[in-house]
Amino acid sequence: MRISMPRFTRLTNAHNKKLENHHHAQALYFMFYNFARINSAVKMSPAMAAGIETRLWEMEDIATLIPETLIRKRGPYRSRHATAP
Repeated sequence: MRISMPRFTRLTNAHNKKLENHHHAQALYFMFYNFARINSAVKMSPAMAAGIETRLWEMEDIATLIPETLIRKRGPYRSRHATAP
């Protein structure tokens, strides 16, 4: 997992400000790894190899599982280099 996710390889600039965001990122990674990624040894996803699923998932399938309550618009962008008026 540390090799696949950059947030685990760097200690300074890849961290989450909120623990909740960290948990969501891990959940998305595990869903992708188990349902949408083909394992090169068995030529199918781990979920297919375990008999849980019969088809390979697309990222759209995983995105549809995200509850609407978690999807919210980000705040306004403010440049760090804004000049004072």
